[in-house]
Amino acid sequence: MKVDYPIISADSHITEAPNTYTDFIDPAWRDRAPHMVDGGEEMGDMFVVEGSKVPIPMGLVAAAGKDPSEIRTKGTRFDELHRGGWDPTARLAEQDADGVAAEIIYPTVGMVLCNIDDYDLKKASFDAYNRWIAEYCAHAPHRLLGAGQTAMRSPEEGIEDLKAIKALGLRGVMMPGLPAVEDYDSPVYDPFWETAIELELPLSFHILTTKSDKTRGPAISSFLSIVRGCQDIMAMLVFGGVFERHPGLKVVCVEADAGWVPHFMYRMDHAFNRHRYWLKPGADLKRLPSEYFAEHIYVTFQDDWTAFRFADAMNWKRLMWANDFPHSDSTWPWSQELLDKHTAQLSDEQTKAILSDNVAELYGIDTSSLTTTA
Repeated sequence: MKVDYPIISADSHITEAPNTYTDFIDPAWRDRAPHMVDGGEEMGDMFVVEGSKVPIPMGLVAAAGKDPSEIRTKGTRFDELHRGGWDPTARLAEQDADGVAAEIIYPTVGMVLCNIDDYDLKKASFDAYNRWIAEYCAHAPHRLLGAGQTAMRSPEEGIEDLKAIKALGLRGVMMPGLPAVEDYDSPVYDPFWETAIELELPLSFHILTTKSDKTRGPAISSFLSIVRGCQDIMAMLVFGGVFERHPGLKVVCVEADAGWVPHFMYRMDHAFNRHRYWLKPGADLKRLPSEYFAEHIYVTFQDDWTAFRFADAMNWKRLMWANDFPHSDSTWPWSQELLDKHTAQLSDEQTKAILSDNVAELYGIDTSSLTTTA
């Protein structure tokens, strides 16, 4: 795929190095820091997170490029993973191999940390991660664009986290699905939203960062329900009047695909038209829910062909392509081949927006500093 602009992934990941938390965490928490252990030949290397029911095996977190027959959860060693997961120099070469000029980078173990109950350990771990990812991205700040994390122990502390994340030079914030105080549609978060707007920090809600009930059926069925946590949060923000109260707020629904968005907006409007008296007191929506969604919510997706096909049925200026490297759902290293096929029916303007302009505008990326790699 030949283009004259830089292609930017709106959702990629690192693989936390064994020392990410132990070396960067406040010393008082070092004994409880998430850490890597040797699970033997059967399990391979695993990250252990206190408060998580099971360790995190390394197999799926860096399976990009593997044939499906080779993808396994257990038995993988850290030195078998894509080196760019923790080595920023290697990461630039891996970007080049996929025709990607820059990436918005999210954690991996940090997604699991979002779901532990101990908010104090969560806070200490996220502070450690923010220091580590800032050091990683500093190697090439125009191409490695990190998202920090906040534990959201309170709205007030969340504001301080935003300021600290901004000071580290990070470009956005990955939010935990459940805050410690009330929920995100509560007015107690109004100062937090306003701070994010003032600091120009997009707030992201990523899949797997919200606790969910067990999916019925075989394990593979979880791939169908995995987007539900993000959808629930988006609906809460819209119906809770958050965007009505904060017209400058921008949030990102990450890795939940996007083909569902047109129907979701219809369903929200239907619910509002028939059952708007079910809204909480004070949630005064002056527009249709779909209008808030279309204006305030960005969505990332990889090879979701329905998102490309139905781009005209939603606000395509809020669609952002991603390669999800190095996770098992990644399109790396075949991204250009897939994009050539999936964008065939889009206009040149739409294609450029989805692959470059939308993410560049949202995160304030200077594309003149990027080279065209595709």
